[in-house]
Amino acid sequence: QVQLVESGGGLVQTGGSLRLSCAASKSIFGGDHVGWYRQAPERQREWVASIVSDGSANYADSVEGRFTISRDNAKNTLYLQMDSLKPEDTAVYYCRVIMGQFVYWGQGTQVTVSS
Repeated sequence: QVQLVESGGGLVQTGGSLRLSCAASKSIFGGDHVGWYRQAPERQREWVASIVSDGSANYADSVEGRFTISRDNAKNTLYLQMDSLKPEDTAVYYCRVIMGQFVYWGQGTQVTVSS
């Protein structure tokens, strides 16, 4: 079992920045997939970014160049630095980890970008 707790969400103006954190109860960076997702009202949950064991990252086209995913292995924490935020980035953001046959989600953190 892995517990994931996100934090760092809030209300920010267009063009602002936020840094999300996802604290894990144990090491998750040997997992098969570690990443961030988001879900806006009345929309399906969508993938935002992921990072693999060698540190390389991938991003959705909608956030490429504005968001940066990173990790701190010693703290078992995943981060999402979000810059140049837009109203369409408003959503609940979740971290997700897949380890073998198990999929773990955090409870989510709300990000609201005002225009």
